[in-house]
Amino acid sequence: MSSVPFLPNAQALLAVVNATPSSLHTECQCSLQRCAGWESVTESEWPSEHMRAVATLRDPELYEPTFEEHHPQGTRYDSPEAPVSVKHFPYNRCEVLACTRCQQHVLRYTEFGGYYVDPRARRLSASLISPDA
Repeated sequence: MSSVPFLPNAQALLAVVNATPSSLHTECQCSLQRCAGWESVTESEWPSEHMRAVATLRDPELYEPTFEEHHPQGTRYDSPEAPVSVKHFPYNRCEVLACTRCQQHVLRYTEFGGYYVDPRARRLSASLISPDA
């Protein structure tokens, strides 16, 4: 069981993101600045000393969340403009974290393939959070 709260919908995620006033956001030069879309971030690049767990989007009641994606405007998975849809892949497998330096929220999940494990991150923008579809 996770020690952070489960956010079941877009409204809950927006509430978390909007709880930090933009006036508290500061410049940060961490490795996550390049993560506008989903990017691979190795453990050596992950700024763990500056990240705090905020919430999870993974429903504890679901054994296997869907792999269906949500792209109503024709975006792709790795597009910086892709909507953040809580109920769809990969968001339904994410942890929500915040940088203690700049207050930026970040989504993180691990992609598992046949022979690899690939931690990925995406900076979270409130403007891209899609209403529950």
